[in-house]
Amino acid sequence: MDRLSHTRSYQRAVSNTHKNDLGKKQAADGSITDSTDTNTTNSSAHLAASRLEASRLEASHLEAPQKQPYVSHQPDSDGHIAYSDDEHLMWQTLLERQAKQIPNRACSAYLDGLTKLQLPITQIPQLATIDDVLQATTGWQTAAVPALISFGKFFKLLSQRRFPVATFIRRMDDMDYIEEPDIFHEIVGHCPLLTHPAFAAFNETYGKLGLNASKEERWFLARLYWFTIEFGLVGHAPKDRKIYGGGILSSPSETLYALSDTPEYRAFDLLDVLRTPYRIDHIQPIYYVIDELDTLFDIVDSDIMGVVKQAMSLGLFEPSYAMDANC
Repeated sequence: MDRLSHTRSYQRAVSNTHKNDLGKKQAADGSITDSTDTNTTNSSAHLAASRLEASRLEASHLEAPQKQPYVSHQPDSDGHIAYSDDEHLMWQTLLERQAKQIPNRACSAYLDGLTKLQLPITQIPQLATIDDVLQATTGWQTAAVPALISFGKFFKLLSQRRFPVATFIRRMDDMDYIEEPDIFHEIVGHCPLLTHPAFAAFNETYGKLGLNASKEERWFLARLYWFTIEFGLVGHAPKDRKIYGGGILSSPSETLYALSDTPEYRAFDLLDVLRTPYRIDHIQPIYYVIDELDTLFDIVDSDIMGVVKQAMSLGLFEPSYAMDANC
């Protein structure tokens, strides 16, 4: 969701590959397209299959009814963004709902960050107030972006310790789960943990790797972001397992589901993560679990791109979800 059309609806490096898996595909002109990867034994066959499936998906989507696209609000000359009363009400409704679900499900570092941010309940916060806290803790800040941004811009912002935030909020029909990351997803889902050094370092390193990666490598990198920053869990023992992924923490329904013992839980293994297909339009059937949040430092210090190349040569695992009948 050109944001990897999610990861910011813009289709950012990680959130949107319209149906099956994966990670956002980038065209020669820099735009991102949806596609489905299949398990292959070599990267050439894998890429060929991906492109064929992308064409099939594109054709099927031409006949599907189109949902009204989201459009980000633009700041005025003073940097202030005006939201409607209905948008503020949606923020309040989501925040109050999550306030009842998050305390016993989110990891302690997230809750600490949430306390530091002191988010307003009845109105969408201005990004400058978020920046004050992030700058004081880890040196990060937000960056207001359109609903759609390129892969390259996404990686560049992260590499500069600027977290992209699309300045729109979901509509009622997307209340429980939204494919395009909105301001609630970005602020409530991610910004609390951007006050944590390991989470912040991971995002910065990810941005730098993405900037220098090839188009094919970026497709695999998208899965790393998806199964950590977006949909990661921490603590292997069931009694200790908590949520740190922003895609879960900004979704009322998935916050409950992720710790319900219904999904499959897998110990984090970088190679396996890079080979695991995912869908952005479904609640996740699989979650990868790290030991502790500082494990993100260990991932940053590993040879990520070397493992990406290994994953590319091996291809993807078989999907754990049912393929669409028309695909």
